Amino acid sequence: MDQLPALPALPDEAVVLGARAGSWREAVELAGGALAASGATDAGYAVDMVRMIEEHGPYVVVAPGLALAHARPGPAVRRDGLAIVTLAEPVPFGHPYNDPVRVVLALAGASSARHLQLVAEIANIFNDSDAVERLAQAASADEVREILGVPAA
Repeated sequence: MDQLPALPALPDEAVVLGARAGSWREAVELAGGALAASGATDAGYAVDMVRMIEEHGPYVVVAPGLALAHARPGPAVRRDGLAIVTLAEPVPFGHPYNDPVRVVLALAGASSARHLQLVAEIANIFNDSDAVERLAQAASADEVREILGVPAA
């Protein structure tokens, strides 16, 4: 049985370093914009990600300083995609333990099964307790790709 690559490639367009966001919504919208710029989603996916957090709370803040923004697979998803935004100033998402967020990793899965596989692969990256700090300090898209273990597009 053929297995898909663990994580999709991360093109330069999907990496935004040192961004400024006034709120968690702006941070998630920046990440959604990076996914759209990479061609993985259309602009509506950012709206879907924000709506998921509004409906379900800050469950996307999965580790201190890290938000894993995502929404269900649907028509806004063109293909599997990954984007990362690091924030110049951390923003609160409302999580009781893991706020404020410095790194927003946006994920789009083309199918429900693939979405779950991608979430599991990302979780493995963050078994390394200093991965969030290394991402927050990354100075280039190449450095981000090295930390995440993903290829360029």
